[in-house]
Amino acid sequence: MSANPQWDVSRALGVARLFHLVCGVRDACVTPFLTLYLRQLGLAAPWVGILMGTKHLIAAFWGPFCAFLAKSYQKRRVLLMGSLLGSVGASLLLVLVPPLDKDLRSGSCNASDGATPTAPPPGAALTGTFAWNQPPGAPSPASKSSPGTVEASGVGKGPAGSVHEPSGHPPGHAVGSVEGARTTSLAVHPVTSGVKAPSREGAFKVGGTALPLLAGGTALGSPANWSAAEGHARALGLSSEGLRWTFFLSLGSMVFWELLTAPLEQVADDSLYEYLDCVDATDRYRSLWIWKLLGMSTGACGMAALAGRLECSLVTNGPRGVLHFYGYSLVSTLALLVSIAFPVPTCRRREPSYKTVKALSLVAGDPRLTLLALTVFLIGAATSTVQNFLFWHMKDRGSSELVMGFSVALGWLGEIVVHPFRATLLRKLTRVGTVGLGLGCLAGQLLYYAFLWNWWSVLPAQTLSAISSGALGWAVKASVEHLASPGMERPLSAMFQGHFYGGGSSLGSFVGGFVVMSFSLAVLYQACCVGLLLWLALFLSVQRTLPQEQRINYSKLLVVEASDTSDSEQGTERDWLVKAMREEHSG
Repeated sequence: MSANPQWDVSRALGVARLFHLVCGVRDACVTPFLTLYLRQLGLAAPWVGILMGTKHLIAAFWGPFCAFLAKSYQKRRVLLMGSLLGSVGASLLLVLVPPLDKDLRSGSCNASDGATPTAPPPGAALTGTFAWNQPPGAPSPASKSSPGTVEASGVGKGPAGSVHEPSGHPPGHAVGSVEGARTTSLAVHPVTSGVKAPSREGAFKVGGTALPLLAGGTALGSPANWSAAEGHARALGLSSEGLRWTFFLSLGSMVFWELLTAPLEQVADDSLYEYLDCVDATDRYRSLWIWKLLGMSTGACGMAALAGRLECSLVTNGPRGVLHFYGYSLVSTLALLVSIAFPVPTCRRREPSYKTVKALSLVAGDPRLTLLALTVFLIGAATSTVQNFLFWHMKDRGSSELVMGFSVALGWLGEIVVHPFRATLLRKLTRVGTVGLGLGCLAGQLLYYAFLWNWWSVLPAQTLSAISSGALGWAVKASVEHLASPGMERPLSAMFQGHFYGGGSSLGSFVGGFVVMSFSLAVLYQACCVGLLLWLALFLSVQRTLPQEQRINYSKLLVVEASDTSDSEQGTERDWLVKAMREEHSG
């Protein structure tokens, strides 16, 4: 069989490594920066959370379903190539979504060296000038302030027609002024570039940048209580025409894009594994994930560097970030060419089609698997808050996209560096201990993120990703493979990675956006930290109450077999393997 050219394992592994590398670069061009782009469109945290939650939900259930259909009808290569070809065009649909702020482009590229003006801290009350047409002789709204000055919500006094920033706002967050007009501080809904109220007309603009988060405070001027109520109503009701248009176009584009992209990874993994299984070479499958992490690290840093240097000169319209989508489409075209030679098995093994149902019954019937599934679900919910909003947190503190790309690459490279110590770590700490260590490190990271004080301060915490992501993932996978019944290791692992982790990420995205709107990013990370620590204590305490596993000491049985020199025994009652299997079944 090995002489047949269709079973050229070395060539198949070489193509698979290249495919994983290119797909890693492709994913990292957009995925880490996607929520940052949605923020540039002018969408607030709740709507970004809804978009990302929908994306995770589609990936969790649509991907496995398409992989099942592709395997059943032997159309894996068609699905691989169709997914890559469709994602080339589908990713560009999001570029066509109009931003809420039409002047966003000029505001972002006219800054020094093309840097994007920093946004105000999440949850802070936003202040700025608000001009309206006031009938002659009408009383001034800011009656308690001296003429030409304003003092409200922590805003200092200044010359006529100007407003000073609160000290909590980052440098460079310039607030415009209207010369000759009365001014007052105003907490506004940040997803619109204009504010309109009954009997008052005016405009609000901060550095030409769409403001991303709903202001947490409602400290307004004397007559401005109406603006706080109206701002929250607009946030929750999508009453703004521009906001509604931008949101639903973004939602449609992302759903269509994810429907095309979601099946790719699982179809490729299943095809390669079954190809290697046909020639008994599945042991060489386990190291391929390293190539994808290398590609993702390269793509995140490289795309961020290119976007920072070329975007303002190459892209004249639209918000910052569109160059990421062009890079994604270009690399997807390269991945499409590689997929032509991707190994797809021609032998068809007969396997039951109800493995997903059987895997679910295993989880429900084993308390250890049930506890592990709940743990993975919570991990997905917590990590989604980092994936969705950490770059917002960094951007508010003046970080560039290059630093953001380097920060996520640091975590991925840390996983690769720590991987050689995987077996030692699992042996010394056990699987349960490693899961506990990973949960503790993840909780520590979230707490650290809540108190970031500068753009570079995130980098030390990213080194913990080697444990909070890498070691935690290894421990979960090892536990699943150990607890799974024979032949159910891969279906069970796919269910944990897809359904449980993806479902948790979806729920975390939905809830996280509204927590950010109601409180702040810092409160979200603190809440996730407390939740993980409470679950860690519960996880470890419940593990102690579960019945101990019955382990078979095969070495002692072999010694007994070697000392038994009599071949006259009748039946199989003295067969050590049969006895061991019976003991395991009865235990």
